[in-house]
Amino acid sequence: MRILQTHVDYIEYEPIKKELKSAEDVEMVKTRVENALVLFTSVEKGDDPAVGRKAIDEVNEFAGKIKCGRVLVYPFAHLSRDLSKPSEAMEVLEAMVKRSGELGLEVSRAPFGWNKAMEMKVKGHPMAEQSKVFSSGEVGGEKVSDAIKAEEKIASSWHILEPSGKLSPAGDFDFSGSGNLKKFVGYEIEKVRAVHQMPPHITLMKKLEMVDNEPGSDPGNFKFLPKGRIVKALLEQWVTQKTVDYGAMEVETPIMYDYEHPALKEYLNRFPARQYVVTSAKKDFFLRFSACFGQFLLMADSNISYKDLPMRVYELTRYSFRLEKAGELAGLRRLRAFTMPDMHTLCSDMEMSKREFEKQFELCVECMEDLEIDEYEMAIRMTDDFWKDNKGFVLSLVKKIGRPILVEMWSSRFAYFDPKFEFNFVDSMGKAAALSTVQLDHENGKRFNVKYIDENSSAKHPFILHASPSGAIERVMYALLEKADMDEKNGKVPSLPVWLSPVQVRVVPLSDKFLEHAEKIMRDIEGNDIRVDLDDRKEGVGKKVRSAELEWVPYIVVLGEREVESGKISLRERKTGKEEESTVEQLVEKLKGDCVGKPFRSLSLPKKLSMRPTFGTV
Repeated sequence: MRILQTHVDYIEYEPIKKELKSAEDVEMVKTRVENALVLFTSVEKGDDPAVGRKAIDEVNEFAGKIKCGRVLVYPFAHLSRDLSKPSEAMEVLEAMVKRSGELGLEVSRAPFGWNKAMEMKVKGHPMAEQSKVFSSGEVGGEKVSDAIKAEEKIASSWHILEPSGKLSPAGDFDFSGSGNLKKFVGYEIEKVRAVHQMPPHITLMKKLEMVDNEPGSDPGNFKFLPKGRIVKALLEQWVTQKTVDYGAMEVETPIMYDYEHPALKEYLNRFPARQYVVTSAKKDFFLRFSACFGQFLLMADSNISYKDLPMRVYELTRYSFRLEKAGELAGLRRLRAFTMPDMHTLCSDMEMSKREFEKQFELCVECMEDLEIDEYEMAIRMTDDFWKDNKGFVLSLVKKIGRPILVEMWSSRFAYFDPKFEFNFVDSMGKAAALSTVQLDHENGKRFNVKYIDENSSAKHPFILHASPSGAIERVMYALLEKADMDEKNGKVPSLPVWLSPVQVRVVPLSDKFLEHAEKIMRDIEGNDIRVDLDDRKEGVGKKVRSAELEWVPYIVVLGEREVESGKISLRERKTGKEEESTVEQLVEKLKGDCVGKPFRSLSLPKKLSMRPTFGTV
C-alpha cells in the first residue's frame, strides 16, 4: 500500500465519470472536507485489510501530534503500477474507514472507481506532506537499512556558515540576497520529497527527444533516445577522463552482491538507502547502489604500501540502483536506476584525508564550472565533535566558494561518514538535488579489512574518501534542463552547453538547388569533429530555422545563391540571435573555443533530416 498523506485546510471533490464498471453508485455532488488529513491511497497486490488497519494506526499517532481528528480516505491509483483487484482494494479501504472510526477519528471516504474533479489547499507546516509505504510483511523486493531508521531519529540542528566564520542558527539568518539558499534550506529542513506536479525537465527531455519513460520497466527506469544518449555519453566520457586525469585508476566491478556476505551485510545497515533484492539459487542478492562494495572488496585483495597513498580507484557505475519511494520519484532528479561516477581514495590518517578532501572539493568546483552551473548551494553535514575539532578546515572550504552555506550538525554519527559535503542544484519548484559530493569514511577500511603497510611494516586500516565529482549523470542532465527552463522564464534563451548539444550546427539550404553545396559544407564542418546535420526537407527556410531553434541547435548555417558565389556562409547564433557573414573556418574556430578541453562524440543520427525518425512521446 502506498499513501500520500496531506494535511489540508480544505479539499473539495466531485464525481464526474465512472472509470470502472464495478464502481459504486454515488451522488454526483461536490463534497468539501476542512482541516483534515487526506490519505491518497493506492492499494497494491498482496495488501489485505490488516495492512489498511496498520496504516490507520500510524496515521492516528501522527494525527494526535498535530491535533487533527478528521481523516479522508481518498482512493488514488496513481501512486503504484502494481494495483490490487478492485474488489480487494474496496475491502482494504473499508477496513481503513472502520479502523479510523474505532480510534475515534472523524472519517469519510471518497468514491472508488470514479474520475473526480478535485481542489485542495495544503497547509504550510513541514510535516503537511508525507509519503508512506505499508505491507503485510516486508515490502516486496525492498529492504531498508538500519541507517535509514537511524537517520529518521537522529537529532539535527541547522545553521548557516558564512565565509567570515560566523555560524548562525538557520532560523536567525538574514536571507536577503540569498533567495536560492533560502529555498534550499527550507527543502532540507522540511524534508518533503513527494512531488505533486510534473517538473519542467520532464517536458523538456521528451520535447527534445532525449529521454522518455519506459512503461515496460519499473518506475524510475528510463530509456535514453539517440540525442539523450549523446549527451549522457559525453558526460560519462568527460567525468571519467577528468577523474582519471586527477589520478584515479579505473576499474569495473559486479552490479549485485550477496546479502549474507559479513562485511556487506554490516555495511548495508550503515548506508541510508533502500535496495532492490533479487533471488538466485535460493540466495538473496542486492543490486548495488554505488561502487563501494566492489571497490572495497577489490582493495581488500590488493597489496598496498603507504607509498601508494593517497590511492584512488574509480568506476562509472552503469547502473546503480536505489528503490526510492514511488511518491518521491521525479524524472531524472530522483530515480531508481542511475549512472554514478564513484571514486574511493585510501588515506593513511586524518591529516592526509583532509588534504585530499580539499583537493577533491576543488575538483568538484571545476566540474560545476565545466557544466556552466553556477547557482548551486553547498551543504556540509557533520557531527558536533568534527566541527569542534576541525573548524579551520571546514571554513577553508566555505571560503573557496565565497558565499554562505548550509550546515547540518548531528548529535552523533548515524552512518559511516563524517563529514560529507554536497553541491546542490535547486529547481524552480523549490526541490533540491545533490550533485558533487565528497564523504570522509571512518569505518569501512576496518569493516572490509582493507589494509596498507606503513613505514614500520605494520598493517593499518585506512580512512576512505567517497567522491562523485559531478554527481549522478542523470541528475546532471536534470540540472541542465531545469537551469535552461529557469533561464527561459527569466527572458534568456534556453540552451545546453555547446559541447553537450546533440547537434551543434545545422545547415539549411534555401532550396533543393543548393543541396549539393550544403552537403559539401556539412562534410567540411563534420571533418573538424563537430556534430552537424542538414535540413533537406521540403519546407520553407523560415520553418527550418525555427525547427533548429526549437531543437536548441546552437549554430545555424543558411546557404543560398549569395553564399555559393562568395564561398562564405550566413551564420546565425541561436543564443545571442546574432546573424553574420562568416566562413567555415571561422565557425570551426568559434566552436572549438566553445568546446575546448571537452570530449567529442559523433552524431549517431541520420545526417539528413528527411531520413530521420521521430522518437518518444510528448
